[in-house]
Amino acid sequence: MKLTAWAVERDGERGRDVHLLVNVEAETDAPRAPVAVNLALDRSASMRGAPLAAAVEAAQLLVERAGSKDYLGLLAFDGVPEQLEPLRLMDSDARADLSESLSLLQAGEGTALHEAVESGAAAVRRLFIPGARPKMLVLTDGEPSVGPRSLSDFRALGSKVAESGITVHALGLGRHYLPEILEALTGPSGTGFTHVDDAEGLPVAAAGLVAELFGEVGTEARVHVRPSGFSELQCRHRYLARVEGDSLSAGLGSLSHAFPRRALFTGRLELADWSLGVTTTWTQNGDTRRVAVPVQRVLPDSPEGRFIRAVGAELDLVSAESVAWKALMRRNPAAAEQSLRAAEEALRELVRLGVDEVPAKRHVERLADLKLAVERRTGELPALLVRRARAADARTGLSIIQPAVPARKAGN
Repeated sequence: MKLTAWAVERDGERGRDVHLLVNVEAETDAPRAPVAVNLALDRSASMRGAPLAAAVEAAQLLVERAGSKDYLGLLAFDGVPEQLEPLRLMDSDARADLSESLSLLQAGEGTALHEAVESGAAAVRRLFIPGARPKMLVLTDGEPSVGPRSLSDFRALGSKVAESGITVHALGLGRHYLPEILEALTGPSGTGFTHVDDAEGLPVAAAGLVAELFGEVGTEARVHVRPSGFSELQCRHRYLARVEGDSLSAGLGSLSHAFPRRALFTGRLELADWSLGVTTTWTQNGDTRRVAVPVQRVLPDSPEGRFIRAVGAELDLVSAESVAWKALMRRNPAAAEQSLRAAEEALRELVRLGVDEVPAKRHVERLADLKLAVERRTGELPALLVRRARAADARTGLSIIQPAVPARKAGN
């Protein structure tokens, strides 16, 4: 693993603050672990036609990329979940069977999302593969209409599945799924969810998730920070954090090729003489690794200092953007306008900093859409834009940053 920890001291609103950025990145030549993925694919009535065809195409990519040591399964759900293909080692026969089952999928009625995740996770738990962490990939375009539907039900389910050792990934398609539910399902796993505007974008989004799933090198990664000389310390990213003795610990989840994980901590100083002890732990090839990471103090205008500031600005941006959309949904235009200004200021800070690893351009279009909605004070919010913003907030808050996808040219 490539491990770095940089700390910068700056003036804060209530005194001097220290910002600590820990980066954990898998070496490019590190062997990946086998994966065991149960794909839960929505085949409700709203998926009929182009959406289901695109979902099948995206799922076929999963089959193509699976290695000889990987296990895949297929659960399709409408009003009732059905495990069409059990988790099997991807030999030639299993690939053929899974591909055929995907090609034969037809849309039904109803969306039993809660039961589908519960049933799919139960199927995963029945299979133990040494060295591989079990996973679920959920693809849905609608809100639950059969079975439990409350957000609290899905929060409990997301936590239960994560605590059982299963990582949940999710793709939300279009304007009808509920982002709060996908966030509740994936947040405890440390993954967040991906939004896709339409069926045309599914293969591209699926390619990013496949790269994440099939690039896993380590699991159960954690960062432990022991502060000295601080009055408080908090984790800015939305990882599941906990106090462990005299340290703050944040769970980063899985570590994959090309997807470095970042953890930003901010602490308020109590003494002029301060220090931070950083340790990272993760599981690799069945062994738990524990490595102390030296903390390098950097200047605010150094390349490392600008990187730290850019990560913080991006977190501020997506958080303010999400708050603005929520304020619009509550018919509170004044609060929405205030949050929009905060998001725009964070965007300007990203532009000023000019850090390649945290590009401002990936946020420009979304904020332009938000500004238009705030200025028009529209009565009906653009559902796609709200879901796109919520997904960006969830993924950025957990530092799952995929490379920017080039815009499609007209006619392509």
